[in-house]
Amino acid sequence: MSQSDLDEELSLEVGEIARLLSYILFLLVAAGMFFAAGDIPTSRFEKLGAGAFPQFVFAGIFLICAIAIVLTVPKIPARAYGQLFNQAILWARKCYLVFVCLAALGVYLVAMPWLGFSLASLIFLFGLQMALLPRSLNTIFIAAIVAVVFSYGLNMLFADIFTVFLPKGVF
Repeated sequence: MSQSDLDEELSLEVGEIARLLSYILFLLVAAGMFFAAGDIPTSRFEKLGAGAFPQFVFAGIFLICAIAIVLTVPKIPARAYGQLFNQAILWARKCYLVFVCLAALGVYLVAMPWLGFSLASLIFLFGLQMALLPRSLNTIFIAAIVAVVFSYGLNMLFADIFTVFLPKGVF
């Protein structure tokens, strides 16, 4: 086997580990939601209770995840577990723009109560476009127009047409 074939095989094995971790995460979330659905208040006219249907759904998800975990574990060779961290670092470097977008979204959501919808959206949209687009005078001009239209334009549309007022902010 060549080195590229080994790297591809290792990548697939590490992908199986990532899939296994997602199964475990979904299993835990389904278990938590199953118990949370049991706390839904019921009326005296319901025989099963308001949380019965969600509990059936989450129990099904839990069961499917448990089966997937049992079927996935034997497929993964032991050597793949040692390479999980290294492969995750390589993947994160390759997909760094995803993290840039998530970080920008987080800052936008935290800043919106203070800056208001329009100003926070303007900064978010313009900044994200500057991070993602190739920079030239033309693209900067178009990014500025898009940011203004989609921040202040949406605010005007919601306020004037739909009479829904978006957050004003402190500033």
